[in-house]
Order: sequence, then C-alpha cells, then structure tokens
Amino acid sequence: MTAASRQHDDPTPGSANLDPEEVRRFSEIASEWWDPNGKFRPLHQIGPPRLSFIRDQAVAHFGRDAKILKPLSGLTALDIGCGGGLVAEPLTRMGATVTAIDPSERNIAIAKSHADAQGLAIDYRPVRVEDLVAEGRTFDIVACLEVVEHVPDPEKFISECATLVRPGGLAVFSTLNRTLKAWALAIVGAEYVLGWLPRGTHQWDRFVTTDELRRYAETAGLTDPQFEGITYTPLRDVWARNPDTDVNYLMSVKKPLAA
Repeated sequence: MTAASRQHDDPTPGSANLDPEEVRRFSEIASEWWDPNGKFRPLHQIGPPRLSFIRDQAVAHFGRDAKILKPLSGLTALDIGCGGGLVAEPLTRMGATVTAIDPSERNIAIAKSHADAQGLAIDYRPVRVEDLVAEGRTFDIVACLEVVEHVPDPEKFISECATLVRPGGLAVFSTLNRTLKAWALAIVGAEYVLGWLPRGTHQWDRFVTTDELRRYAETAGLTDPQFEGITYTPLRDVWARNPDTDVNYLMSVKKPLAA
C-alpha cells in the first residue's frame, strides 16, 4: 500500500510525494488482495490487531460505546493507501462513512468489486492525498496504515494527512521502525527467508522511527501521540498488540479543536 496518487498506475516521477515503482509493484499483484494465503497474507494476519487499535482509540476519543456493533456510526473516515480494501471494509462495518484512496487503479477496481459483492457502500477513489487537500475535505478519522514507509518524503506526507483530519478528529498511522530488529525480521525474515512478501517490498532506510513519526505529527499540529506495537508469535502463528514497537507499530494522534 502506498500514498495516494493521480488516476493512473504509472504516475510521472516527481508528480507527487510517491514512488512510481512502489505504485507499479503493488498494482502488479492487485489480484491477490483478498487471498488470505497469497502475497498479502501478512496484511490479513495483522488486520485484527490494527483494527482493534483503531476501534479502541476512536471509541475512547469520540466517547462511543465499545460494546455496540457499529461504534463508529455517524463518523466519517478516510483510508489512505487502501489497497484492496482490507481496512476500508471493516471500518464501514463498524458504522463509519468511508472514503478510501489509492494510487493504483487496479487496486481500486479490486476494492470496489469486493465491496460491491459484500453490499458495502465505500467511496473508492484513485486520487492523491493532495487532491483531497485541494478539495478541502476533512474527516473525523484518518487511517494511514503501512504507507509511510513507502513515500519519499514522510514528513511532508504526514503534514498532508494531518490537513485531512478535521479539528477534534483522530489520525492513526502504522509503519515499521528503523531498527536492526526490523531489518532482520521484516526484510530478511519476511521477504528472503519465509517468503511472506515479495523481495524488495520494503527498504530499510525508509522505515520510520517512533521519534521521527512523533516529530512529524507534532510539527503538523497533531497531539497526544499514543504508540503500540504488533508482534508475531511463531508457535501460534498469530499477530497481537504488544508494547514492543521495535518492528511493526501503530500511533494515534489527535487534532485539537483550536487547530
């Protein structure tokens, strides 16, 4: 999943804060988005802990009842770099009115088709983050999961994402920490040893430390960063939320009403 771009799969280099090669890479395997045993298997596996984090943060922030089926009813949500819709669909099921964007038209086509088959109304659009900023759009919840590590200028990207959060709203980011542990597990292990991801999916020098992500968010006017990790237990073959942020981690931040 990558930052949102214009309506084509081969964007002009330098036309936006994205890497055209990243867009092509994910477009080429778009047909596998909804195969839980395919190339996106890791995203299917980390889906439950990521979504429970978003749900918990949103319920607490907006004062919702965590026990009801659709705690996000009445809220608008944006899924940036939505891929095939692995996050947009659950957010919709939680009651949110969801807009989802991605640079790849192939990804958007797959996402639309799957949502239609599920009877879910999601506004899928192949546009850039910058396009929504230009439209003056804002959302109660902005989710940007596994995207930051794929953009050339993460600080600028976080700033653009922050613009899309309405005052009083919430943003959630997830990415990979730039640690030796992350290099060993997320690149060597996941891509070269276990083959969970295609080789070249990640570049270690684009991973973002927790301190960097915090700084980017605070510079963009977002406050109260809350961090949590997601770790893998091999013996159980499960991913779960954990205080350990050395590899995969999430961050929630708020946009003050005065902003």
